[in-house]
Amino acid sequence: MKLSRRIFLSGVAAAPLLHMGTLPGFAADRVFFGIATGGTGGTYYPLGGMLAQLISNTAEIPDTKLSATAETGNASVANAQLLGRGEIESAFVAADILDAAYKGINQFDGSATENVRAIGALYPETVQLVVRADSGIETFEDLKGKTISSGSPGSGQWQLLGDLMVAHGMTREDVSEDFSSFSQSVDKIKDGNLDASLITAGSPTSSVTDLANGHDIRIVPLNGPAIAKLQETQPYYANAILAGGTYKGQDNDVETLAVRAIWATHADVSDDIIYAVTKALYENTETLGNVHPKGKEISLDKALESVSVPLHPGAEKYYTEKGIK
Repeated sequence: MKLSRRIFLSGVAAAPLLHMGTLPGFAADRVFFGIATGGTGGTYYPLGGMLAQLISNTAEIPDTKLSATAETGNASVANAQLLGRGEIESAFVAADILDAAYKGINQFDGSATENVRAIGALYPETVQLVVRADSGIETFEDLKGKTISSGSPGSGQWQLLGDLMVAHGMTREDVSEDFSSFSQSVDKIKDGNLDASLITAGSPTSSVTDLANGHDIRIVPLNGPAIAKLQETQPYYANAILAGGTYKGQDNDVETLAVRAIWATHADVSDDIIYAVTKALYENTETLGNVHPKGKEISLDKALESVSVPLHPGAEKYYTEKGIK
C-alpha cells in the first residue's frame, strides 16, 4: 500500500525511516516518524496531522530532532498490516482490529502480526449508519434490498457490516454493497446513487457534517437484542449515544455503538522515540481538543482503556512514571 508522505528536506537522499544520520547544517540527528491515519473524510486524518505537528514541535530526544508526518491511508485493517510489515512507525487502529491483528483472527486469520505494540488509547469512534431522511430506512432491517457502503472488502467497516447482518438474521446477499470511502459514499448519497453508508469515526465526522449541511439526514439507531447478540462476539463495541445536535437536523439522541481508537506502533521502533511521542500526546491533549471535539476525549487516565496487545516499552516507561501502570 502506498501512503502519501510530505518531504521535509529537499535535496536530501531518501533514507530508511528509522535511520539516524547527521544532516548538513543540523547539530542534531533527524529522525522521521510516520503516523498512518485514514481518509480525509474521517477523524483520524485531522487529529493525526495535529499530533504530527505536536511531536515535531515538542518531542524531546537528546541530540535528536524528531520530525513527524501524518499520512493518509485506508484506516484500521490496512494500518495494522503496515505495522506488521514494519512499513510505518505508528498508526491509528480500532481496538477490535488491533486485537484481531495481534491474535491472527478474523481479517488476519493465519497472518498474526505479533510485532504490533500499543502506545495508548485515543477516543471512542462512533458507529454511524447514515441515510437521507427521505430514504425510508429507519431500522437496520430496512436495509434489505438497499445499497450500502461498507468500505473496502476485508476492512473493519466491512467486517462490522457482516457482523451486524448476522446479528439481525440477514446476509450480505440481502443488500447491494458499495466499497467507497467515507467521502465518496457521502457524495453518492447526495446524488441519490447510494442509500446508506456505515461510518465508524469520531463524531462529528466531517463527511457526515458535509452531507447534513446540504440534505436532511437520519442516523439509524443500532440497539436492542440484535446488538446485544453482536456484543457477545465483538466485546470491543460498547453502547454509545450520538448526542442530539451533533449534525444539522439530528435533534434527538441516537443509540448506537462505539469502539475506542488505539495509537499503535511496532516492536522495532526505539524505546526513546516511543517514550517521547507518548509524552507529546498526553501532555498536549488540550491542543488536540482545539482541532476536533474528539481530541477533548483523549486523556491520560483512559490511556490503557481497551488496550489488549502488549504495550511498547517506551510507552510503558511513561505510564510508570505517571503512576498509571
